[in-house]
Amino acid sequence: MYVDLGAKRLLAGEQCTRKIAVEIKSFVSPSEMADLKDAIGGLIMYRAVINRLEPERTLYLAIRDSIFITLFEEPIGTLLMETENLKLRCVPKVIS
Repeated sequence: MYVDLGAKRLLAGEQCTRKIAVEIKSFVSPSEMADLKDAIGGLIMYRAVINRLEPERTLYLAIRDSIFITLFEEPIGTLLMETENLKLRCVPKVIS
């Protein structure tokens, strides 16, 4: 299996001595639950590869703040955050 850690939706960076990677998910399909399943599956896959290749790097999932409210403050999102040890970063929707 080949995973492109330089993918356009996966960003890596360093702040002081802390190394991070950020998976950006937009949740734009008609089904938020399908997007959630895709996001969590992708995150688990990336985390496994990052843990093997760069164990000092922490993986975050970046989502819109509205998605956090509608999905991750609900029981399924809370369960996933607890069981999958998700690290989330919420960003406001950018209006262009």
